[in-house]
Amino acid sequence: MPAVIALLGGVALGLWLDPTVPIWLQPYLPIAVVAALDALFGGVRARLDGIFDAKVFVVSFISNVVIAALIVFLGDKLGVGAQLSTAVVVVLGIRIFGNAAAIRRHVFKA
Repeated sequence: MPAVIALLGGVALGLWLDPTVPIWLQPYLPIAVVAALDALFGGVRARLDGIFDAKVFVVSFISNVVIAALIVFLGDKLGVGAQLSTAVVVVLGIRIFGNAAAIRRHVFKA
């Protein structure tokens, strides 16, 4: 329940403050969101499997976001930013859908 309250509070705060993302950070934000979603779905799956560990979740969340952003940054410096961004989204997307399928199997027993 505290997580739901924190989520609702964060959404309300975001709507009220209307934050802006700096231009230099804008190419990395979508990749960071996809990486964060990957960690989130992985955490839900681990919880349903009975192997959830908060420390592992936090480290996974932070490292996913940082590594994905670094890959895109490196791609930008090498001049292949769009291709590496696409690769990161595809890989993380596959992981997200795999975790979503496992969650569905747990929830619906199918």
